[in-house]
Amino acid sequence: MAVQLDYFAPLGWQPPNADEDYVIALFKLELAEGIAEEKFLDAAASVAAESSTGTWTKVDAGPDSGMDNAEKYKAVVFDLDKKRHMFKVAYRTDLFEPGNMSGFLAGPVGNIAGMKMVQGLRIFDIRFPRSFVQSFPGPRFGVAGLREMLGHKVARPIMGTVAKPKVGRTAEQQALLARLLWTAGDGTYEFIKDDENLTSLPFNKFEDRVEKVLAVQRELESAGSPKKLYLCNVTHSSIDVMIERANLIKQAGGRVMMIDVITTGMAAVHSMRLKNPELFIHAHRAMHGFFTRESGPGIRGDGKLWGFSVSMIVLAKIFRLLGVDSLHIGSPKAKMQDYGESEVINKLMNEAEHNNPYDHFHLSPEAHHIHQAITADETKPDDKFFTLGQKWFGLKPVWSVASGGLHPGVLDTVVEKLGLDIFIQLGGGVLGHPGGPARGVEAALQAREAIMQGQTIKEYVKKHSDSALAEAVKLWGTEPKIVY
Repeated sequence: MAVQLDYFAPLGWQPPNADEDYVIALFKLELAEGIAEEKFLDAAASVAAESSTGTWTKVDAGPDSGMDNAEKYKAVVFDLDKKRHMFKVAYRTDLFEPGNMSGFLAGPVGNIAGMKMVQGLRIFDIRFPRSFVQSFPGPRFGVAGLREMLGHKVARPIMGTVAKPKVGRTAEQQALLARLLWTAGDGTYEFIKDDENLTSLPFNKFEDRVEKVLAVQRELESAGSPKKLYLCNVTHSSIDVMIERANLIKQAGGRVMMIDVITTGMAAVHSMRLKNPELFIHAHRAMHGFFTRESGPGIRGDGKLWGFSVSMIVLAKIFRLLGVDSLHIGSPKAKMQDYGESEVINKLMNEAEHNNPYDHFHLSPEAHHIHQAITADETKPDDKFFTLGQKWFGLKPVWSVASGGLHPGVLDTVVEKLGLDIFIQLGGGVLGHPGGPARGVEAALQAREAIMQGQTIKEYVKKHSDSALAEAVKLWGTEPKIVY
């Protein structure tokens, strides 16, 4: 005898004690061309079935078939929005192995994308319960830990530069750039970062780069300079190599390792957090757009989806669980579809409004909630913008990294939208300054000074017309540069 399980919850059902007993996922689904509208319910049920205990057809239900447990552990669809083709799926917490993100993702983002009746599917958010959250290590340092490491007495944005050209400098030239950046202005410019394309190349070996750049760091700090950060790229497809590189950074006096968290994968990030030789983990997200980008109007709820995707909100939550200390989130109006994703991530990762010098922020929706995913101890759900919220049960907050088309003239906008507990990354915005890179650092530091005094960039430039910041504004203006 065979049976077909029912993957719908009763009308009006809500998961009881959800933050203890359920994982909740929010989906939007687009039916394939030629599939009748009434098939939406079948498609939603198939998502719940395929991602939990079901399959594409009825199966044997004999005494040793496991169907009793399949009934017990099945996921259920609830909160159906037939107009938008959106719905939530509730999974029992004990359907998933604690501390196993790779195993978990095989459910909600597994084979469901292969269903023939569906031409588009997006996971807008996932809310994780207490036991699942607490089965992961979370950040080692987080916001407060890095401030303590650097000896900061007040909250302020951490500023630095990714070396440009992306690839081209030798290890020696990279060290020269570090010296220039770290000694320009008043010497408080905090970091230099490897580009994601710079790994270990014939003209710039990882070992040489670590030795030479960190030798500059040690020299300057021994002479009384404020503490510095070198965000050195350990990314490799071998976890053993990444561990060796992290150990080398530690031995040379470094404080940070940079990992491309998408290309290395969940297991690599989790393993590096557990085997970490007490380094701050800076998470770059190359390749994320191939998972997160959706160009159809359905990304805002109404309208159609054009493909299959997982929101960056979901990835931000996952990497906070796995233990990164900072995460790239883009920047307002630059390098992103303009629906405010960077502010949403920022809000998810680091609730920083309490120490913000502005009191008139109006954050764009998705970026606001992504920021919350990595920074707040509790992110409130927002039905309007399709976020489920999250309780973090004490996991440390993560630094948001604002990058992409940034220059000194726009930093007040960045801080207005993202708060003070952020990394601000300026590549061309420092190295392309008309007065040269050192003058670019001065402009960035002057922008930070203005922000900390509650001034806008325009107000500062009006009072200091001969400043490095005024030169930057003359060239780039006071709006972010959209990177096409």
